[in-house]
Amino acid sequence: MIRRAARLCLALAAFAWLAAGPAEARRVQIITSFPPAFFEPFRTAFRNRHPDIAVEVVQRKTTAAVADIRTQQRQEADLFWASAPDAFELLKRSRLLAPLQARATGAPETIAGYPVNDPDGHYLGFAVSGYGLVYNPSYLAARGLPVPRNWADLAAPAYAGHIGLTSPARSGTTHLMVEALLQSLGWERGWALWSEIGGNLATITARSFGVTAGVARGRFGIGISIDFLAETAGAEGETSRFLLPEETLFAPASIARLATSPNPKEAELFIDFVLSPEGQKLLREPRIGRLAVSPAAYGADEAPPHLSDLSGLFNRTRFDAGLSAGRYELVNIIFDEWITFRRAEHARLWRSLQGLEAALLAYPDGQAARLLTEVREALVRPPITASELGQPERFRDLVRVPRGLAVPEAQARIEAEIRSAIAAQAADATVRLRQAAERLAAAGWTNSDDGLAGGLP
Repeated sequence: MIRRAARLCLALAAFAWLAAGPAEARRVQIITSFPPAFFEPFRTAFRNRHPDIAVEVVQRKTTAAVADIRTQQRQEADLFWASAPDAFELLKRSRLLAPLQARATGAPETIAGYPVNDPDGHYLGFAVSGYGLVYNPSYLAARGLPVPRNWADLAAPAYAGHIGLTSPARSGTTHLMVEALLQSLGWERGWALWSEIGGNLATITARSFGVTAGVARGRFGIGISIDFLAETAGAEGETSRFLLPEETLFAPASIARLATSPNPKEAELFIDFVLSPEGQKLLREPRIGRLAVSPAAYGADEAPPHLSDLSGLFNRTRFDAGLSAGRYELVNIIFDEWITFRRAEHARLWRSLQGLEAALLAYPDGQAARLLTEVREALVRPPITASELGQPERFRDLVRVPRGLAVPEAQARIEAEIRSAIAAQAADATVRLRQAAERLAAAGWTNSDDGLAGGLP
């Protein structure tokens, strides 16, 4: 009787446990822009070390991830893991990142002039990314085009219709590259270069990997990309190559814990693993193929690329992540309104200008030369001037607004001003192009001489 009662109690206890379910497992949720081929080996290795911690991964584009975190749509997320350091700075300025203790990795303080870790201690660099150009040698050879060697080469008329990139509003990689040139060249000169490059674009892809895929498939010959994305560019039998331009941009890929992390202990353990000798060596495996920040991750036959003495855009002056964060959305808005949304018209204006500038060499005319100088000035002038940037409060509250939702009234006014300035400059350029064409025609030039597809706008 006693044994039967004991067995009944055990059965009732087991039934109660099954009904209630096992105790809630420990977990950590990561929001990242990295692809599964990158994060799955880390998830597996971390789980082997901590089998009691479930690792959930939410894959989002960097810009979308930042927007989700800022609007508190990812309240379950613990970590942000991505390549674009200015995205981390934007979250830090919004007080959305928790303070972190640096881990002892042996990494240099800076990489080509760029700090490895956030000086304020809110995000830590774990890998190194090189920003450069992916190109298709067969495509270029078939069209007699040289391989570009620096960023300014991309503005050459020969590359018209042969370049692809992603909008900085949709890609943290592109955004950082746009901002890097704005800082290294200055606001006015930087936008002048991006305007010329924009005139050469064949397309603006929806995602960063669309650039490498487009080059690999021969849709266009050159793309602006990041080293680890370019490694997948040899798809569908095409051979693509990646090069780091003269004075390239090296920047750390980083990891941060969100201030609202519901699982801070588990999140810190994951950061520990990523920056541990095991995690750093994992980066060097062929299936991942990233540059680790820790010199200890490299074999005896490898020269650890400390990169501190490499030629980079920021060897002379440091990249100002705070400045970038303060105008993050302004840069995106200007680029989209000026180049993305008006790509075809923008390209026609540049082709017309370059054709008439070539014609001017054969048919010199002082008045036409003056008009074409004014056209070039109009095409490179940013809709927000450098002096207007001295009023940062105007642009501090700009946000990324999902399609279909209303834009805040103050932001709508700024966007309208930007569109109006761009439209006015394009209209002015068009008038002056026609006037210059008339002057050259009077000197003997004919429209068929300019070699332009589509003629004047």
